[in-house]
Amino acid sequence: MSLTKVVLVSYPDDFRLQEAKNLVESSFAEKKYKIVKVVTHKFLNHSKFGLGSGKADEIKNLVKESGADQIIVDERLTSKQTYNLEDHTNTNVIDRERLILNIFYSKATTNESKLQIQLAEIKYEMPRVRESARISSGTERAGKGGMGEYVVDVKFRDLKRRASFIKEKLNNAQRKRELYHQQRLKSEMPVISLVGYTSSGKTSLFNLLTDQNKEISNNLFTTLTTTTRSFKINNKGLLLTDTIGFISRLPHYMIDAFKSTLEESIAADLILLLIDSSEKIEDIRIKYNSCREVLNELKVDKSKVLILLTKLDKVNSDKIEEIIKDLRISNPIAISSLSGYGIHKLKTIIDTYSNNHGK
Repeated sequence: MSLTKVVLVSYPDDFRLQEAKNLVESSFAEKKYKIVKVVTHKFLNHSKFGLGSGKADEIKNLVKESGADQIIVDERLTSKQTYNLEDHTNTNVIDRERLILNIFYSKATTNESKLQIQLAEIKYEMPRVRESARISSGTERAGKGGMGEYVVDVKFRDLKRRASFIKEKLNNAQRKRELYHQQRLKSEMPVISLVGYTSSGKTSLFNLLTDQNKEISNNLFTTLTTTTRSFKINNKGLLLTDTIGFISRLPHYMIDAFKSTLEESIAADLILLLIDSSEKIEDIRIKYNSCREVLNELKVDKSKVLILLTKLDKVNSDKIEEIIKDLRISNPIAISSLSGYGIHKLKTIIDTYSNNHGK
């Protein structure tokens, strides 16, 4: 596995910087990334480079000193900003959205998840097509190609055609999923869904309840597809689903690309929203709000969302009380998939809820 040396450019606050580092560490497949230098800046939305000229000069020097192969900027960059920074530093540059797409590509295992990523890729590229053409031609509009058409227009139409083709395939997959969902409704087996920020402990709880052995990792986006397995409480059959973890500043088009997968989870009878209680209260607040934003965008019925405070083995009761007060949440359940604490109570609540609200 080849090693790519990276200069990481992020924000100075601890949460954003740590999340950016986690993204880089989660992004290797054929390549392994090593962060050799970190540069922080309060503003990454300047017009020319995405960051100030002084910082661009600093990064240029760091690249020379460290022998870095790539610059990763923890923010969305336009094609012009990427081009300017690459030209200034003579180094390949990728932005946050490109980095996330790269992780998606490395984690995709099913045909549907690959299609979803391809759709997200097209939506990432479309606003950059005309800008890239202007950069390469040095004019406001790209020159004419064959048959008297503008090359950029041809590429733009090609992207739109590909997007329509992929959407149709995803719609077919969604129709098959809806049929499967109808069959599950006929079986009258209640469906319980696990949602939450990436690395919140969803897969650990999934394995514990279903006696499965899904991969558990601290890397981001270990799970990209929805997995459903049966389990029993008091000899009653239920279904449990686990799906892609949420993340802060996830672009709308990426949420939209994975909407069909996420919709399977939000259609559940009961949604368990997992929050890692072992983290700093400031980080917990950001992650909780990010999860809520996604659930609101997907129009989830709040009455069927139950909050779980996970990894109780790492915290004390005072920390749990602090979280409850800070997030202004009522009746959460504190659990530990490692020690088993709170799992019996969780099963009792699931059983009661499924009896009262099962379809």
